[in-house]
Amino acid sequence: MPDFSINSSAFGNGERIPRRYTCQGEDHSPALQWSGSPAETRSLALILEDPDAPGGTFIHWVLYNLPPALDHLDEGTGASPTTGINSARRSGYMGPCPPPGRPHRYYWRLFALDLPADLEPGLSAAELRRRMQGHVLAEAQWMGTYQR
Repeated sequence: MPDFSINSSAFGNGERIPRRYTCQGEDHSPALQWSGSPAETRSLALILEDPDAPGGTFIHWVLYNLPPALDHLDEGTGASPTTGINSARRSGYMGPCPPPGRPHRYYWRLFALDLPADLEPGLSAAELRRRMQGHVLAEAQWMGTYQR
């Protein structure tokens, strides 16, 4: 079985995130693709986080209850199938928007889970991580940087 991996056609791993995917642009989520989900996968979850935020890790996007057969998200994916609450206490994608200064790193973390796709909407990343404990079959990540 191939390794579980995620990537984006919008920018390379470790490269600068194009402006269109940030608060200075259209604030669209980038297209994402993945492969290698373990056969036992019952759902997928995605968390986008900025560990370089001044107040500690800032969560930009929480998606879960993704069906195991799904292998991509189109650019501009909104609040489906189940969107959690980001650090701004909003639902949906919130693109990179660091304060001026040094570059920030943004991690798209994808989790293959043995949990059924029936978690209730509106979970925070912390709540989702608690629910995922002991249920993560594989994890993949893609990282981009952005600086204002």
